[in-house]
Amino acid sequence: MQIPRPAPPASPSGKHAEAVSALLPARRQEFQRALHAWYRAHQRRLPWREAPSLYKTVVSEFMLQQTQVATVLPYFDRWLRALPDFAALAAAPEDRVMKLWEGLGYYSRARNLHRLAHALAALPAPPRSPADWRELPGIGPYTAAAITSIAFGEPAACVDGNVVRILARLTAEPRLFRDGVEAARHFTLLADALIAGSDPGTHNQAMMELGATVCLRQNPRCPDCPVAGFCAARADGSPERLPRLKPKAVERKAVARAWCQQDGRLLLRRSHAGAKRLAGLHELPEASELGVDVVPASLLAVKRRTITRFQITESIYAVPPSAALRARVARDPALGWVPLAQLDHLTLSGPHKRWIRELLDR
Repeated sequence: MQIPRPAPPASPSGKHAEAVSALLPARRQEFQRALHAWYRAHQRRLPWREAPSLYKTVVSEFMLQQTQVATVLPYFDRWLRALPDFAALAAAPEDRVMKLWEGLGYYSRARNLHRLAHALAALPAPPRSPADWRELPGIGPYTAAAITSIAFGEPAACVDGNVVRILARLTAEPRLFRDGVEAARHFTLLADALIAGSDPGTHNQAMMELGATVCLRQNPRCPDCPVAGFCAARADGSPERLPRLKPKAVERKAVARAWCQQDGRLLLRRSHAGAKRLAGLHELPEASELGVDVVPASLLAVKRRTITRFQITESIYAVPPSAALRARVARDPALGWVPLAQLDHLTLSGPHKRWIRELLDR
C-alpha cells in the first residue's frame, strides 16, 4: 500500500521546536491519514488486538509496562487461558496470580492487576473516563489513556517513551530533559493536539507501533516512516540524538548468595508480604543474613542482573548446613527448607528460578 509522504519541512533553526510544534497540529489531519493508513497496512498481529476486549486491553497494558512485546506474548497467552476475564482474576488466590506472572518481573504490576479486578468487581460498570481510571489500583496517566482510548474511544493521548521519541524527533526538540517523566509531561499537549478528531484507539496504537518498529532508539528506519515528511529531525539529519535525556546514574551492587542443601531440600528466603519489590517471592538467601562467611573456593556461579538503575552482581556460594545455620533458620520465619520436588510449585523471582535450575542440572 502506497503511503502519502508530504514534503519535509525546511531544516529548522532558532526557535525551531516551537515553530514545528505549532505546525504539526495545523497539519493534523494530513498527519493522521498517513499514520493511520500505515498502521492499518503494517500493524503486527498481536493477541490483544484480535477480538479485542476491555480485559485483554487491561492485561496487555499491565504486562507491557517496561517489558518488550516478545517477552509478554507467552505470558499473555498463558494468563488468558488460566484467567479469561475480570471475574476469574478477582476470584483467584494471590499465590496463583503470582505464579502465572512468575518470570515477567516488576511483580507489583501483578498485585495491582489483581487489586484492580477486585475494584472493578465492586462497581456497577467499568468507568469510561481517564480521570476515573486513574483512581483505580496500578493505573497512571499513560495506562488510563491507553485503556480508555482503545476500549471506549476516549480522546486521551498516550505518551510513553516511544511517543516521546517520535514527538521529540518530529519537532527536533533540543531541550535536555531530566528524565522520561519530564519529557512525557512536556509533550502531552502536542500529543493531545495530534489525536484530536481521530479514532483515538487507532491513533494511540499507531503511535506506539511506529515507535516500537520504525522510529527506533538506534538506527531508526526513516525511509519506512509514514510521517517522515513531517519530521524536523530527519530533515536535520540527526534523529538518533533525540530525545535528549540526562543519563541515569548507575549504582553497582555486589551480593553474596548462599546455596545450602540438606536432605533433598534447598534453603530459600521468602520476602515478606509488604516488601516493595519482591513481596511473597522466593530467592536464595544472602550469606550475610545467615551469619556465614563464604570462601572463594566454594563459589558456584556469578550472575548479573539489572533492576531499574541498579546493576547487581550476585555470587552464589556453596554453604554447608551447620548446626548454627540450622538454628538460625529455625528462628527466622522468612527462611525455610524447600523440598526440591516442590520448587516448581513456588513462585521464585525470574533470575533465581533460572539460576537454581541451572545449578540443579549440573
